[in-house]
Amino acid sequence: MNLFYKEILDHLYDGVYFVDRERRITYWNHGAERITGYLAEQVMGRRCADNILEHVDAAGRLLCTGMCPLAASMLDGQQKEAHVFLRHADGYRVPVLVRVSPIRDENGRIIGAVEIFSDNSELFHTQKRLEEMSQTVYRDPLTGAANRRGIDLILEAASKDVLLRAPSYGLILLDIDFFKQINDTHGHLAGDRILQLVATTLRKNIRPVDEVGRWGGDELLVVLRQVDAAELAVSAETLRSLVASSHILIEEEILQVTVSAGATLIRPDEDPQAALQRADELLYRSKQSGRNRVSVGL
Repeated sequence: MNLFYKEILDHLYDGVYFVDRERRITYWNHGAERITGYLAEQVMGRRCADNILEHVDAAGRLLCTGMCPLAASMLDGQQKEAHVFLRHADGYRVPVLVRVSPIRDENGRIIGAVEIFSDNSELFHTQKRLEEMSQTVYRDPLTGAANRRGIDLILEAASKDVLLRAPSYGLILLDIDFFKQINDTHGHLAGDRILQLVATTLRKNIRPVDEVGRWGGDELLVVLRQVDAAELAVSAETLRSLVASSHILIEEEILQVTVSAGATLIRPDEDPQAALQRADELLYRSKQSGRNRVSVGL
């Protein structure tokens, strides 16, 4: 390599390395040393798969023994870009963005490839922190359902859709029957497990476009998108039945639980809070009628 270009590459902050057709490393700059912990003399003439970088994707699949970006670029002659994780000399994984281009000789034949890679740790961890913050801000930590703030956002979006005459929304407000008695008799840990049981049953049995939220202490709200009155009634009854057929074990004692529910549609030009009030009144009707039932009203 021309010494002038080598000097430039060695002063780049990003890692740069060249490989031949066999993916053996022929050049390794100072940036690569800094990011990976491997000195040039440790890697020259070796391949990534030779217990060096051992790139994996987000699913943990090893890329170096198969069609990694380097191999793919040399195969089709196209530039490649990918987010992968390399193994640092100290053993831990480093998230990196890699960009690969084929190297050609004077006759246009591909004789190797160059990979430029940058440490994505800060970006990766920032994104992860944002995801975790989102989970913390909008999710109930006990049940994994949306919390009150998360549900408010969903209802705000629903109100805009309704104003635009978008597909109708259905609300199912559910309350766990005799929840205070469960807490008093079996303790608050049992009560927490019951809440988790009900919330998980609801979450596992709705569509991806729907949402479950913890509305109050033992109240849960299901928001259904694009449903009519008949579909709303069927969904509410199905969820009630599924909860009633579930149970937890408390010291080898089977503890079953039921829910009462009120279900309604958000009417055109209606504030979702008005629909919520109607769902709450319908829920009260279910409780007054003997519990473990659904009352539907439009």
